Order: sequence, then structure tokens, then C-alpha cells
Amino acid sequence: MNPLMRVQTWLKMILVFAVGSSVMFSASGTGTVAADENASMLQSTEQAPQSQDLILTNDESYSEYMEKYEQASYPDESIILDAAKVSSLEGEGSEIVSNAEGSSGQSIITGEDSTLEWTFKVETAGLYYISSTYYPIEGKSSAIERSLLIDGKLPFREAAFIQMDRVWDNLKPEVQQDNRGNDLRPQQHETPAWQTTMLKDSNGYYEEPFAFYFSQGTHTLSFIAQREPVIIKELTLHKYEEPASYEQYASLKTSEGVDSPAGVLIELQAEDAAAKSSPTLYPLMDRSSPATYPYSPKLSKVNTIGGYNWRIPGQWIEWEVEVPKEGLYKLAFNTKQNFVRGIYSTRKLTINGEIPFEEMSRIPFRYENGYEMRIMENESSEPYLYHLKAGTNTIRMEVTLGEFAPLIREVEDSLIELNSMYRKILMITGTAPDEVRDYRVDERIPDLLEVFSDESERLKRVGAQLRALSQGSGDQDALLKTMSLQLDEMVDDPDTIPRRLQAYKTNTGGLGTWLQQIREQPLEIDSIYIASSDQTISNKGSSWFAEMWHEIVTFFYSFFIDYDSIGSVASESEEGRTVTVWIGSGRDQANTIKSMIDETFTPETGIQVNLKLVPMGSLLPATLSGQGPDVAMQMGNDIPVNYAMRNAAADISVFSDYDEVAARFRDSALVPYTYEDGVYALPETQTFNMLFYRKDVLNELGLDVPQTWDEVWSLLSVLDKNHMDFGLPLVVQPSYPGENVPPNSVYSMLLFQTEGEFYRDGGKESDLDSQIGIDAFKQWTEFYTDYKLEREYDFANRFRTGEMPIGIADYTTYNQLTVFAPEIRGMWGFTVIPGTEQDNGSINRSVASGGSGVLMLEGAEDKEAAWEYMKWWTSEETQVKFGREMEGLMGAAARYPTANINALEKLPWPVEDFDQLQAGFEWVEGIPEVPGGYFTGRHLINAFYRTVDGQIEPREALMDYVQYIQDEIRAKRSEFGLTE
Repeated sequence: MNPLMRVQTWLKMILVFAVGSSVMFSASGTGTVAADENASMLQSTEQAPQSQDLILTNDESYSEYMEKYEQASYPDESIILDAAKVSSLEGEGSEIVSNAEGSSGQSIITGEDSTLEWTFKVETAGLYYISSTYYPIEGKSSAIERSLLIDGKLPFREAAFIQMDRVWDNLKPEVQQDNRGNDLRPQQHETPAWQTTMLKDSNGYYEEPFAFYFSQGTHTLSFIAQREPVIIKELTLHKYEEPASYEQYASLKTSEGVDSPAGVLIELQAEDAAAKSSPTLYPLMDRSSPATYPYSPKLSKVNTIGGYNWRIPGQWIEWEVEVPKEGLYKLAFNTKQNFVRGIYSTRKLTINGEIPFEEMSRIPFRYENGYEMRIMENESSEPYLYHLKAGTNTIRMEVTLGEFAPLIREVEDSLIELNSMYRKILMITGTAPDEVRDYRVDERIPDLLEVFSDESERLKRVGAQLRALSQGSGDQDALLKTMSLQLDEMVDDPDTIPRRLQAYKTNTGGLGTWLQQIREQPLEIDSIYIASSDQTISNKGSSWFAEMWHEIVTFFYSFFIDYDSIGSVASESEEGRTVTVWIGSGRDQANTIKSMIDETFTPETGIQVNLKLVPMGSLLPATLSGQGPDVAMQMGNDIPVNYAMRNAAADISVFSDYDEVAARFRDSALVPYTYEDGVYALPETQTFNMLFYRKDVLNELGLDVPQTWDEVWSLLSVLDKNHMDFGLPLVVQPSYPGENVPPNSVYSMLLFQTEGEFYRDGGKESDLDSQIGIDAFKQWTEFYTDYKLEREYDFANRFRTGEMPIGIADYTTYNQLTVFAPEIRGMWGFTVIPGTEQDNGSINRSVASGGSGVLMLEGAEDKEAAWEYMKWWTSEETQVKFGREMEGLMGAAARYPTANINALEKLPWPVEDFDQLQAGFEWVEGIPEVPGGYFTGRHLINAFYRTVDGQIEPREALMDYVQYIQDEIRAKRSEFGLTE
């Protein structure tokens, strides 16, 4: 390093130290930042929209809330809060209506940003349960979510996430088939109906509904919308009666003169369910066993329901059964639970809306390798008898955590405590403690050893209860043993705590994953049997010979089945137009798209589609050999233009209605697919970076969410003082020689925010050697040279523990965190990225986008038919349906990042989060693809490493590699006959 650079570096370090010293001080020797001195540190003239942050107003759990009122009574009186008595109604589209959806009297239509408030008087103080009567009007196909406040305050943290289910059923009464004889997965559609449900925990951690304490006098109760519109008829405060035991139930039925009819045996196929709480609970096709009906070793037949999709607490499936005579009947289920070992799946059974007796609150289904006929019976193997009325009866089974619920709550509370201790230790030692230094963490964190000892005992107690429930030791309690053992060792020898910090972090991360996995309670059902007490229920089709014959026959058919083709296949002999489409994603996505094609596209256009699930690495050789498809889906941003340069992709801008189709997308989404005067793909998905932050940790540190990069510099000094990190997107390296690496997203945003661009003169030259390009590169590398940010990390895990409480990541990370880290629900948010302040005081938050597209190959025989398919696929209706189907199929983690502007608005995002997403989309810019442009991302990384690792001055490193980029662009333009 030359003397001038050394002086510049020292001046910069002095400046950083001065800024950091002005905003923080060490408290009690722990290195924590005083909140009161930092509360106004990061103020900005442009504040990002603030969330309601309800969970931060009261972090008390429901169990802690109930401990305060354990002596309170449960009054017998009921209080009805109907629509006519609402004292306050706010929100666009919210109004009081009469006789809504077939009901009599008044109801309240509430939108996604509504707030309802009732004022009422309580005569008798005590604990009341609350029931809601509602109608789920059309929304975005997700569960309805509200927050409940009492007297303007959140009673406990779980009340911030009150959930009300929608009702779903098969779109068509009969199962459809493709032209090869395979059943098609039934499409789901909403069948809304008036429902009454008691308010309960949406995570399933509490079996019973919530009880709320009201003192004598006047109170207010508020419903604040978080997601989806709904019609509210009334709320009722009342007492909840626990179900009686089976002995009491049976005695009551005997005294009422109810007996068991003779000669009744009803078999009900479980896939013929009448209603479900989620579109994920569609009928399944199981070819793994001859114990299912209908069965075929060759064809795919819809024959079961549930499976891994039916695993989340609160999900329910409902069946209707016609009974010839009122009486007492046996129940049996042909089920398969080969999903979880060591524990069992639990279900709650209701008949005609009521739990018949206490034992049906927790029905265990233990691990079995195959299908098992499960007759509902007691420990003495005597079948339970259920009272069914003559005519239609409704049987519902709901996922519940049962006896595991309190244990899961204990582990979650323990994890929160352990993560809090980890952050405190981290503030003293950092992520890489000096092994020869004595940090005295047990002295500087006074309650550390006490917390470790208490949590070790708690985990041991939970582990012992788990072993008792699962009737033996298994992998479910192994991690609890490991964690408690490590805590004991740290208590016995506190000096080793810093050295054990990495293992401690790994184990707490494992506890988080354990929490996620143990909540999952899958169960697959083939059939349901209702029988009088004189009938015998047999287990058909499960003999060893049937199983062996099944394996032989399915092996034989495997040589003749075409697994690449999805759904109906058009043969060459068929008349009409045909399009061949390749897709490289999973089979679930391909099956969904094919069913949508057969349901809407082909009937409307008369065009047959052969959809093939193909590894997309074979697209290039197939195209070169003339065996490629007409349309290829889910292509990376770089592929369409690179194919176009070689006359392999068709120009879609020549179609007369192209401009109308292009209006579906933001201009930035089309930039990567535009080359010379043509456009060579339509956008399917579009993603970009957002700023993710932990609300609770920033509150602890007294920090605001940064709005500009200047504020980020100040925030970095505070995080560094507390040994925490700021996350920037990873510096991606090629996974194989020659792989196209897109330009780093952080450099891209810094470049765009200062009005820079990647190429000049219409793509003839790289513009990275401009002063703006060099300054952006210098700013990017300084994050790593001056602030020592990490280049490789697991953002989700470090964000979860609070070690990295703020960072920039692709907005689809939201989906991952929603599922991956349920224990920090409500404690984090995301917003637009920090920007660069302009001369006029405004903030430029420009950010580069990525995504995928659908392209038409030049070799397509019927380009008009291929264009019709591309228009259909990228249309609003199709994208919305596919997005909802994917989320219904695989949950919130699969939320689809569609590029269609209108479709994105109709996907099930919470209102507050979608507003942030929309604000980010306003700043998105696309990165153009040019001949030789694949060198840009590759050599940008090379220049980065030469600066950060090689300690070469940023300008010099970038200028050297820009020359390689310029040479490649010139060479490729010459090769393709373009002007230089």
C-alpha cells in the first residue's frame, strides 16, 4: 500500500471511530449500547412507513397472561357484540350492511386495512371465551387474520395473530382424467359459508381456545385487520364447556335410550371430503400400496387425502356421511403415518360441530410403515361408540399438537432465552473469541449461569416427557439432550463459554429447526368406516402377497410409462395445432401448469400443449440438433438475449398485440430481454432486494431503520461495537467454469442510485470505467475493507438468532423466514433498501432486479400458437391462479414472485408488507444484456477480490478488469456482425 493510500485509510478509520463514539457508550462493561442516547441517532427526512408493531407492545405470552388470572372465575353470562352495536368503524370499503350473504339483520363488511371497535359493559368480572360469526368474502385465498385489542392494548402476544379459516372444496364433483387414463388432481375452489369459531392460537401451541379477562365495568374490544377482507356478524363473549369423558358420554346416551342399530356398514372414500380449511388439502394419488382404493399399478388414481400437506396445526378436513338410522356407531380410518418417527401425529375429531367426548380431543396416530386400519377404541381395545343422527352427519378431523403443545411452548420459550443470552455473550466476545483471553462473561452478565442452569433443567424435563409420550427414546429428544449437556458444561466451567460459542450457536439453530419440524403432524387417510356394533371392519388389500405382487407389477410398468410428459399428450396423428413446452422446475409445478392448460387454455384456444419436465441444461444441445421445444419456461435473464444473438430465439415484438401484452409488466422487467430492436422473452418472475430488520433487536440497541447509506455507516459502528453484523448479499462465485454470473446486486444498486449505468453507446462499451462506476465500486468494497463485513453467511439463521439483526436480501427471503423462523413472528419486518441522498434532499433507492422469463424458440413451427400460449401464461388470471395454487400446494414458503403487476396485487400478502413491497418496486431497474456482457459479472467479482483480498486500490483493480470486459464486448459484436 502506497503512503497516500495508507494516510487515507487511517483518516477514514479515525472518522468512523469518531462517529461511533458520538453515538454509543459501554454499559456495565458488557459493550451494549445505551438506548436512550441512540433513540434519535438515525433520523431521516424521509421515514419509511412504520408498522403497527403490536407484538412489541406486549411480549407476554398467553400462558403468562393466564397465570395472572388463575384465580379468576368463568361467569355463566354471555355478551353479544353485534354489528349494530359497533362504536367505531374505520378503513376503506368497510361498512354496515343488512341481510348480507343470506343472513338476517346487520353485518359489517371489513377490508384489509379496517379497524372495528365495540364498547360494552361487563356485569360480572372474569374470564370469557370469544366466538366470532363471520363470512369469508372473496379475497386473496389465504386465511383471514386479525389482531385483537382490549381497551386499546394487546392482552398477550398471541392475540396479534387471530386467524379465521376459509372453506374449500373440489371445483368439479367428479375426478377428471387425461387422455392417457390418469386422474387429474382436482382443482380447489372456495365455497364460502357462514361460520362460528372460537378465537384460538393460530400456531396450535394451546389446545383450548383463548380466554380473556374482563373486569366489571365498561370496556372496548378492537379487531384490527392484518390480512384479507371478511364480513363480521357478531362477536360473543361466553363460557366454554369442556367435553365429558367417554364414560360420562356413554352413560348419558344410555340414559337417553340411544342404542346401536344392526347391519350397518358404510365405507366412505376419504378423498371425497366435503370441505377443507386450506386449498393444500386436495385429494392425492398414492401408488405405493394396494391397500388404497381405487388402486392401479399402472395409472395415477386419486385415492387418498391429507399426507404431508395435512400437517399444520389448525388445518381440518370434513366429510359428510348419510346414516340410515339414529344410533351409536363405531368409527374406523384406513390411515398411513410413515412421516414422523419418535412422536405421533395427533387429530381432534368433531361430529356435527362438537367434540363427542374428551378422548377425541387428542387422537394419536403412531408411526407405521404402511396403511393401518385404525379403529377408534380405548386402551382395553373396546371400540368407542358415537351418536349419529339419522340423515346427514358431518365428521371433521383437525390437526392438533395435543400433548406435545405444552412441550413445544417450553422449548420455544427456552430458545428465546438462549438466543437472548447468545446476543449478550456476542456483545462481549464477538463471533470469533480469542481463545487465550479471559472474557469473564459469567461476571459481566450476572444472570448468565442461572439462565443456563434453568434452561438445562427445562430441556431435560421436556426430553423426559417426550420419551414418555413416544414410549421410548428417539431422535426427537436427541438435540434436547445435546443442548442441556452443553449448558451443564458451560455452567460447570464458565471460562470455556467463549470457546463453545460456535457449538452453542449451532445447537440453538438446531432447536429452531426442531420447533419447526415437531409442529408438523402429517397423516394420510384412504377411507372412513361407519359401522354398527355387530359389524366387523377388515383391512383389505394389505397382505404380504398383495404387497409383493404390487411391487412386481409396478416395476414392470416402469419400463413403459413416460414420466417426462405431464397430463394429456397430443399425438402427431391428431388434427389441430400443437405447442411443445419445456419446463425445468419441479413436478408439482408442472402438474399444476398442465392442469391449468387442460382446464382453460386448450378449451379456449383449441391449441394442444405437450408439457415436458426436462433438465434445462439439455435445451442448448436440443436446440442445436433441431429437437428443441417451441417454448421454454423459467429461463434465467441472460439466456433469451444470448439465444437471440445466435438466431435461436424468436423476436416477439413483431406480434401486433405485443405492446398490449408488454403493458402487463414494469419496463424494468423487459430490459434484460431486449436486444437491438427486438424483445425475446416475456417476464415470468421479477425479484429485487429489500431491507430486512429485527424490530426487537433494533429496539434494544435504540436504533431506527436506516434510510440512507450515510445512516448505514453510522449504524455499522453501533453494530460493530456490539459484535453484530449487517448483511449484504453474498458475493456469488461461478459454480463451474464459464457460468454466467450476474453483476453483484449491491454494486448494481449503488451504481443506479448515483445515475450510473452498466453500458454506454447502446451496449457497445462498458461504462464501469466512468467516474460514477468507479465511485460505486469503491463504496462497495469499503464495506469489506473498512467495515469488515462478512462475505459468506447464512442470513436466515443469523437473522433468526439476532446476530445479524439487519441486512439486505432478495424479497423472496420473506417467504423463507415466515416458515423457517416461527418463534420470531411479529418481531421482524422488511422495507425498501437504503438510498443515496440527492442534492435536492430526496433519496434515490434504485435497485437492480432479477427474475426469469418464457421464450419462444426460432425453430417453433407454429409461432402464432406459441405466442398464444405465452400470452395466456403471463396473463393476470393465469399468474394469480398459479401463484395461489403454488402457495396452496406448498405453503407460504412457495409464494410466487410474479412479474405481472396486477397479479402480484392479488397474491396473499399481508397488507402492511405488500405496501412495503410496492414501495420497493417503484425503484426497480433492469440490467441490460449485451454481446459479451457475461464478462461483466465475472470480472466485477475478480476486481472485488483483487481489491479486498489483494489490497489493490479500487480504481486500479476495476480499470484492469474493465479492459477485459471491453475486449470481449468488441469481440462478440464483431462475431455477430454488429457495428462497433
